[in-house]
Amino acid sequence: MSLDVFSAHLEQQDIRLDGKRSALIVIDMINEFCKPGGKMVLPGYESLVGPQLSLVEAARAAGAPVIWVHDAHRPGMRHEREWAKRTPHGLENTWATEIIEDLGARPDDIHVTKRRYSAFFQTDLDLTLKDMQLDQLVICGVVTNICVRSTVHDAFFNGYEVVVPADACAATGPREQESSLYDIATHFGIVSDTQSVVAAFSKGATLTNMIAA
Repeated sequence: MSLDVFSAHLEQQDIRLDGKRSALIVIDMINEFCKPGGKMVLPGYESLVGPQLSLVEAARAAGAPVIWVHDAHRPGMRHEREWAKRTPHGLENTWATEIIEDLGARPDDIHVTKRRYSAFFQTDLDLTLKDMQLDQLVICGVVTNICVRSTVHDAFFNGYEVVVPADACAATGPREQESSLYDIATHFGIVSDTQSVVAAFSKGATLTNMIAA
């Protein structure tokens, strides 16, 4: 992909993942967005399961925590901000907000509940990561152009090194996927793929931004 004139002012910085410094954050792989019966199902979630399982296995083997982010909303709010733009969805403490069984989330993993698009916005995610002394984040999930992207932005703003494996994320469409990954690669982090991230977790391989290829 060629760079536009503005984005071409890119300072290329590779990342070498360290299991003691890193975490895998999986965004909103919940029944509401993935499974039949969900109110806002993203078609094709199945293609993400294999790559995400590989990332989970690699992260655990490297000693990096797996953090599952659940979009969950309280009923009875006078002005639920997300519902001002989106169909009411993801009522807390229901099947809708549970991580899909395909991914094997564990109770002893870290689970974060959010009520806005970003997993950092008024949650304890930043505090949790700082208490664990983690500053490298691999972020994947759904959807790339909304909740994944918002989380990546806030991770960058808060000083974290960010890696996004493109094949472990899905957007609302091809245009949105390409545009969001382009912006992440040129302004907020490194865009890579699952195979490279797994190698980085297991062998200490260096991750290079795919945008530079």
